[in-house]
Amino acid sequence: MSSSQTDSRKNDFSKGSVIQNILKLALPMTLAQFINVLYNIVDRIYIGRIPEHATMALTGLGLCLPIISMVIAFANLFGMGGAPLCSIYRGKGNEEEAEAIMGNSFVLMLLFGLILTVLGLLLKRPMLYLFGASEATLPYADSYITIYLLGSIFVMVGLGMNSFINSQGFGKIGMLTVLLGAVSNLILDPIFIFALGLGVQGAAWATIISQGLSALWIIRFLTGSQTILKLKPQAFRLKKQRVLDIISLGLSGFTMSITNSLVQIMYNASLARYGGDLYVGIMTVVNSIREVISLPVNGLTNSAQPVMGFNYGAGEYKRVKQSIVFMSVVSITYTTIAWSLVHGFPGFFIRIFSQEADLVAAGIPAMQIYYFGFFMMSLQFAGQSVFVALGKSKNAVFFSIFRKVIIVIPLILILPGKFLLGTNGIFMAEPISNFIGGLVCFGTMLYTVWPELSKKTSS
Repeated sequence: MSSSQTDSRKNDFSKGSVIQNILKLALPMTLAQFINVLYNIVDRIYIGRIPEHATMALTGLGLCLPIISMVIAFANLFGMGGAPLCSIYRGKGNEEEAEAIMGNSFVLMLLFGLILTVLGLLLKRPMLYLFGASEATLPYADSYITIYLLGSIFVMVGLGMNSFINSQGFGKIGMLTVLLGAVSNLILDPIFIFALGLGVQGAAWATIISQGLSALWIIRFLTGSQTILKLKPQAFRLKKQRVLDIISLGLSGFTMSITNSLVQIMYNASLARYGGDLYVGIMTVVNSIREVISLPVNGLTNSAQPVMGFNYGAGEYKRVKQSIVFMSVVSITYTTIAWSLVHGFPGFFIRIFSQEADLVAAGIPAMQIYYFGFFMMSLQFAGQSVFVALGKSKNAVFFSIFRKVIIVIPLILILPGKFLLGTNGIFMAEPISNFIGGLVCFGTMLYTVWPELSKKTSS
């Protein structure tokens, strides 16, 4: 029996404890996501300690986040679209189609990575001004994003193709993939930023070199003998229906990232108008903290997707229900604890990124407003995860749009001016959307998916 056949049986999610199957993926995947976030977090920590103009440099980096989110959105489109499909087809025993899905996803990542690089370099300056850049912050933002865009293909492959490693049950390999890049970034950042005196440009070079190493590692693994599904040239030929299926299911992750980008743009532009560069810098710190504290719940819900998708494809509907219950309870518990810590000790979290007194003083009340009721966000994560895992792309896309575009963006526009709340009103948009969006998304999932699974279980 070949090693891939052995791994295939070992990673059969329809066998053994549902909780253990999820945790087997969740622990390395969460650690992998934490390591992955370090790419940008470490950049911000180092940039916040540049001897001169630290706040302006940090603010400039924050202005690049919408563009970075756009690149990540396309990685999610093909990675989070293809990987759940692979799990479903692997559950059905059709590994040939699963490999074809992975090959098509890889080609799409390369094509769109090239397109994003060209378009980004052509449009970067007008986009940065649109996002709230001032004459003081534009040079820092432009320096960073120019170099980052040159490595878009590495980012696409590094983020997108790692989903196919995790979806096969190789959580530890997925973790090692991002560990390689993150450790490289951690070592290269101080060398490029301080030793070579490159500042924000050094941070960008360290990031794309590190992402390049991760991408090479992924390709080496997926073309080697240890993987279940192989990345083969004969699977690269694009098939219209297959591409449409990948994009359809990936639209949820894509829409979440694109709407995140739109919200970041609105936040930065509105904060620049009502609070100036200082508040754009505060938003950079707030986003950075959010990326870190959201990791465990993101890791859990993402790792539950292959287990739910495999069991759904295998007709094990009772196990799908067990996965939903476990994922939801743990997510709500964790985000409640996280909220209490951020609300109780906001200054501690802010000082990780900046020691400047003005930013810390203004950032503390902003943090407490923004994260109010953070536990409601876990309902959005859980509901979205179920829709994606079971191939219900329309529901997943709708709720991605609903919370951010229909709720958050209008509130950012209305609360600061019409209700005279200023910057506080801008930060209030997030908790309001968490309560409304989380309840509606999770409630709809329970109302539609749960009865379907119960019916199939009893039949």
